[in-house]
Amino acid sequence: MGNPVIIVGSGLAGYAVARELRKLNAEIPIVMISADHGGFYSKPMLSNALSTGKTPESILNGDAVQMASQLKITIRSHCRVTAIDQPGCAVILVGGEKIFYDQLVLALGADQVSLPLSGDGVAKILTVNDLDDYKKFRDALAGKKRVSIIGAGLIGCEFANDLATTGYHVDVIDISAQPLGRLLPFEGGSFIRQKLEESGVVFHLNASTQSIDQVRERLCITFANDASIETDIVLSAVGLRPRTQLAAAAGIPVDRGILVNRLLQTQFSNIYALGDCAEVEGKVLPFVMPITHAARALAATLSGNPTPVFYPAMPVIVKTPACLTVVSPPDFSIQGEWHVDADKDGVKALYRDETGNLLGYALLGAATKEKNNLTAQLPPVLM
Repeated sequence: MGNPVIIVGSGLAGYAVARELRKLNAEIPIVMISADHGGFYSKPMLSNALSTGKTPESILNGDAVQMASQLKITIRSHCRVTAIDQPGCAVILVGGEKIFYDQLVLALGADQVSLPLSGDGVAKILTVNDLDDYKKFRDALAGKKRVSIIGAGLIGCEFANDLATTGYHVDVIDISAQPLGRLLPFEGGSFIRQKLEESGVVFHLNASTQSIDQVRERLCITFANDASIETDIVLSAVGLRPRTQLAAAAGIPVDRGILVNRLLQTQFSNIYALGDCAEVEGKVLPFVMPITHAARALAATLSGNPTPVFYPAMPVIVKTPACLTVVSPPDFSIQGEWHVDADKDGVKALYRDETGNLLGYALLGAATKEKNNLTAQLPPVLM
């Protein structure tokens, strides 16, 4: 039958490709290589697991053995690819084992960005980028009361809401003037800030974290203006950086992500990339919906029917129950401006170009009921 399709990565992107490819072809051999346990779970569930009563164990939908049986694939868990032998069509594992492929899919994900901080408490900073990280975070929470989150973006706000709802004192620190600064206009940021504050979150905005020091049993966070707060746990959520090192070392062009065309194909015709590690025509889209569309297109291509990826408008639902929020981020490289209607019940912000075309929106509170109507008016993200 020849060499398999090798998928490197067992996150949502890797599993989505395996699932879609198996629907189209029951026979093609598929080998998934996973640096961790290789089980399947929904990563977005991690940021609201406390308030929904989920334990780390209950988040896992299926372990590697169950998933291998269900999808009729081979899963190599706790196995790391150290190099791609592109001319030889093989991946090399820790220990030197070589596995040959017919087609290679890089679904490597992204790493949490680490801030260059000083202090003897820096080693205690936690991040949550996968289920194993989340288990450590939940273990660390036991018996603690106060959690500080560096980063008021999507993940920071979701974790803040989840922790505050379940009784923790939560401080959120960000260099921006508002939460969700990259997604919302000022009025939207003010609205979600107010709602999260009402749920118990304390914001420290326009604040640059300088150092984290151990002070007896607690951690002391010091800002650039010399103000400081004490906390039990520090969670960093300042952004993601696509994992491009493996591709770059193999001579595959990278920029912000691994560069791929509309077929999700790298410079080499039998090597593909999708998900958080990939840059598709200048776009890095670390959300669930783009992965779903990409996986479907890539599975068709891998099974012999070359299919360019198409991205429709893909609204992002922010999991902050204290403030219902839906955002369809505009392409800010296109000249336009926000048009905002705000009252005590919600914010409706529409981003229009100079001729009035709707390019994106941010809806908060009562305005979220207009999501479907407005989404229908949006242009595709990628035609």
